[in-house]
Amino acid sequence: MEKIEIPKNFFIPMPVVLVGTMVNGRANFMAVGWCARVNGNPPMIACGISNSHATPGGITATKNFSVNIPSSALLEKTDYCGMVSGKTADKSGVFDVFYGTLKTAPMIRECPVTLECQLVQVVALPTHTLFIGEIAGAYADSRVIKDGKPDFPAIDPLFLTMPDNRYWALGTYAGDAWSAGKHLKSSTG
Repeated sequence: MEKIEIPKNFFIPMPVVLVGTMVNGRANFMAVGWCARVNGNPPMIACGISNSHATPGGITATKNFSVNIPSSALLEKTDYCGMVSGKTADKSGVFDVFYGTLKTAPMIRECPVTLECQLVQVVALPTHTLFIGEIAGAYADSRVIKDGKPDFPAIDPLFLTMPDNRYWALGTYAGDAWSAGKHLKSSTG
């Protein structure tokens, strides 16, 4: 099939998370689409956040942040946290907030999965900052854990696509990783 050229910066569906930190002494949450695991042991996660937001200052000041995975039921509140800035709006009352061992990484009780992270590295980029944090604590609702593992349909995470700026829910099961390709692996040596 012939390929056509497309915009180079908007082609990967992104998981939507709510990054939490303390800003001006209160809990603040920001919707973030640029977030991914970046290390296995110790477990680390990275979030790319625009320098124009209040969240980078909060992370830099406290050296901690949280990554909260909202379900599709939290779509309205999640989108709100992406539309308004912690510089001008107090978002501390949008969710029921709790804290883990780090004490300055506010987490959202309504999110089925939450992670508290200790900052380990900051990478300055032209328009964004990449914050890399070691996961110091992971918390989940018991209803989203099945046989000791995350049950992603129960978590019901959100995804963002751009440039259409649409949210999506998790799709259908397609196959098992490190297994679906076994036939090709054995036939190619």
